[in-house]
Amino acid sequence: MANHLPRLQTGVPGLDQVLGGGLIEGASYIIQGSPGAGKTILSNQIAFANAARGRKILYVTLLAETHDRLFQSLGTLDFFDRSQLGITVSYVSVFQILRDEGLSAVVDLLRKEIKRQDASLLVFDGLLNARDRADTILDVKTFVAEVQSQAAFVGCTVLFLASTRVSDDSPEHTMVDGVIDLHDELTGVRTVRRLQVRKSRGSGAMGGYHQFEISPGGVEIFPRLEIAYATPSDDDNPEAPRVPSKVTGLDELMGGGLPAGSVTLLFGPSGAGKTALGLNFLSGAAKDEPGLLFGFYETPRRVETKARALDLDLHSLVEDGSLEMIWNPMVENLLDKLGHRLLLAVEQRGVKRLLIDGLGGFERAAISPSRLVEFFAALTNELRALGVTTVATWELRDLFGPTVTAPGSEISSLLDNLIMLRQVDVGSKYRRSISVLKVRDSAFEPVIHEVVIGNNGLSVRLPLEPLSGASTGLASRD
Repeated sequence: MANHLPRLQTGVPGLDQVLGGGLIEGASYIIQGSPGAGKTILSNQIAFANAARGRKILYVTLLAETHDRLFQSLGTLDFFDRSQLGITVSYVSVFQILRDEGLSAVVDLLRKEIKRQDASLLVFDGLLNARDRADTILDVKTFVAEVQSQAAFVGCTVLFLASTRVSDDSPEHTMVDGVIDLHDELTGVRTVRRLQVRKSRGSGAMGGYHQFEISPGGVEIFPRLEIAYATPSDDDNPEAPRVPSKVTGLDELMGGGLPAGSVTLLFGPSGAGKTALGLNFLSGAAKDEPGLLFGFYETPRRVETKARALDLDLHSLVEDGSLEMIWNPMVENLLDKLGHRLLLAVEQRGVKRLLIDGLGGFERAAISPSRLVEFFAALTNELRALGVTTVATWELRDLFGPTVTAPGSEISSLLDNLIMLRQVDVGSKYRRSISVLKVRDSAFEPVIHEVVIGNNGLSVRLPLEPLSGASTGLASRD
């Protein structure tokens, strides 16, 4: 039987999940990164989160000056509680002791303070400064080992902060139980913060990079979606009943409606009616069947205005709690933050009807586009597990060209249903068309139909008959 080691919860959103349950009590970790990467904020956030649980924290620095400037900076963050200074969180500077008496004297002071304060967590800010004071590698190993042994003896967890990355073969790196890297990288014209657990002795941490951000609330980490949801939280139901699309004529084309818990992609050029169809679908939301619009392009007020033009009263659904709208401005978004935000909103409200308008917002947020297939696989699998019937839109760049290119084949294969909307030149007029290309494990009508957007919303009409010789970009019926 596996031995589950006792954990110290960090209180940092997402970090315990990445660490496989939190920090191991009595273990030692290096948190390293360049100046400004977020080490001080992260370690203080862990400290005050544990102080709020009644634990005692000893925070040791190598600052020559007082801690007032540190407290000024921390005072801008929500987790900082000045009333706990000297009570549950104690700050001690060992600069003069290290300068005058050396590493052994620092170890003696730490041993006394840990015991006197009954500390559960020791943060040592300035590991590389201490290493510079050592004469030999043996001195470094001795210092780290003695701090570890003194802390472990009383079950105190240790965080060593290093202002630059410690190499993999350094004595500190080989002796500690875990190494956490914080990166602040320039990607194109923007900076992206990423965390990596490089070493995790006795614990299965999530590998690779995980995005994080620093806000007034402190550090928030967004575990990479494809590893956080590598296995869906529950099984989906492939034999679920059909959900009405609320689009006149569409359910008949799809064999009775959208399969419950399925993911449907509406793709086509701008103005083809993708969002209008999605809003029709959302109009079926109710208190016992909550809806969610997760959008990138239009504010909730603009969406409500568009819906009113279609004679759809989404405002009343929002007012009575049947529908929620979450707008994600198309700016510097984080891919995993978007994924976690969406899944959290779905889970918290028990959403049954979801419109993602559109998937291109996730694509634009991806720092590494090569991982989009795995990201969408994890996202769609979890949405099915949550029992959500999802409709998503995807913008095609070609407005009227003779060829149609669906989203990448790998992404398309992740989706249950594919519906194409186009604008077709018929009789010197552009008319909207709709084609059902795929309904997984179900019969459907693969015939091009006309779509009409009017005062009564969006409706599917009779099959569209292209004029002879017209360039429609669609296959003609026999």
